[in-house]
Amino acid sequence: MKVNELFDLKKYSSVNIKNDILSGLVVAVALVPEAIAFSFIAGVSPIVGLYTAFILGLITALIGGKPGMISGATGAVAIVLVGLSLEANALLSAQGLANEAIVMGVLHYILLATVVAGLIQISIGMLKLGKFIRLVPTPAIHGFVNGLAIVIATAQFKFFDNQGYMMYILVAVTMAIMYILPKYTKAIPAGLIAIITITLGVYFTQTNTLLLSGLADMSQFAGQLPSFGIPDYLFSLDAIIIVLPYAVIVALVGIIESLLTLSVLDELSNTRGSANKECIAQGTGNVTCGFFGGMAGCAMIGQSIINYTSGGIGRLSSFVAAVGLIILVVSMSSVLNAIPVAVLVGIMFMVSIGTFEWSSFSRLSRMPRTDAFVMVAVTLITVAEDLAIAVIAGVIISALAFAWKHARIFATVNTEDDGTRVYRLDGPLFFGSATTFADNFDIPNDPPKVVIDFKNARVMDSSGVEAIDAITKKYEDAGKNLLLRHLSADCKAILKKAGPHCSYEEDDPTYKVAYNY
Repeated sequence: MKVNELFDLKKYSSVNIKNDILSGLVVAVALVPEAIAFSFIAGVSPIVGLYTAFILGLITALIGGKPGMISGATGAVAIVLVGLSLEANALLSAQGLANEAIVMGVLHYILLATVVAGLIQISIGMLKLGKFIRLVPTPAIHGFVNGLAIVIATAQFKFFDNQGYMMYILVAVTMAIMYILPKYTKAIPAGLIAIITITLGVYFTQTNTLLLSGLADMSQFAGQLPSFGIPDYLFSLDAIIIVLPYAVIVALVGIIESLLTLSVLDELSNTRGSANKECIAQGTGNVTCGFFGGMAGCAMIGQSIINYTSGGIGRLSSFVAAVGLIILVVSMSSVLNAIPVAVLVGIMFMVSIGTFEWSSFSRLSRMPRTDAFVMVAVTLITVAEDLAIAVIAGVIISALAFAWKHARIFATVNTEDDGTRVYRLDGPLFFGSATTFADNFDIPNDPPKVVIDFKNARVMDSSGVEAIDAITKKYEDAGKNLLLRHLSADCKAILKKAGPHCSYEEDDPTYKVAYNY
């Protein structure tokens, strides 16, 4: 959908407009504590995370690859920025700067890293590399979802510190509303009802519980809209060299989390988003954040699922979430201050429960052991370490298991009337099977004429090509006439020893072979 189609009412039914707006308002409120918390993690002011949620959320709402997906400041990206924050702090402190100048300098290093990361993400999208998310196997995606569900739930525990029993009661009431209300009506998102009900109840009864103002007094940000500014070190080669490693990691972590979130929402909505479009949108949003005082961010699976389960399936919902957030921060800070943290914790607990792939438990005993191991491993690594490490580990484990499983190429042997022995190969010939390729042949006992038929085999890489050359040389050394049949043209072209021994037949395959020239 194009930007100018965002408010084309013909694209929406009246139900969708209402659901998108109401759902967006729920998400706007739910974004606040997350943005504040991740700002603290990165070592910057809460307003930086709030600006990120607004700017990145707004841009991805307009041009993102998946309508209704929510983006903002995230823990996975904030953790990467911690390292940059510490390095920049040490560097600036060594220059003898005042504390206020150091804080501002650290922020500008983070803004520079955000711009560079955004440019990298735009490049990934322009080169259409987002399609490689399809290489992430389904067990790894389920493991990612389960791990994120656990992380979302455990991240709420810190809000219970030094709180009385009322915190637990309010969380329980919120969860009850979220569970029961949708069974009777979905006209208004249960999350919005919970926020309004609990907030009014706490306000009028003067209940002693933690409010949003206890995390950060939102009134200090009243009237503070994002403003354009160029990071101080934008044209400093030394600064770019410092931030580049962090920017690359931020870009990759952001892309991985965003595209996996997109895949999860594809499954929820039975529609398909555009991975490359999302990469460009995330990159554009991060570059803009860097010039308007926001840190890097990416898609947020928790808030995205809140949006979808609350009925927000169109771009209008994520647009309302971003705009609603900045309106709340800038002009309705007193309302935000009065919202109990317990209601947001309860909502996030329900999101965690809804996100977890409970059916994966029943499938564990029936799925292949490798897939089960990948799912459990990705879940545990996501919880213990980092999303990007978990997903990469899942892909590597799955790839190695696939290579091991297919690391055999078989041959059926028969002898023709003229005494020629024919080896008909079956399976892929690649680095995994190349080492056992020669085991299929009995060179000393073969007749003077031998044919190797590749019609049901495929040469996958240069290791396979080298294996063919090696077997050809062995037959030559044995003084026997070898004919290679049904090899692809490009394979024939790069064979050194075997090339002259290839036959050219009409039904030769036309596939390509990877080769390092």
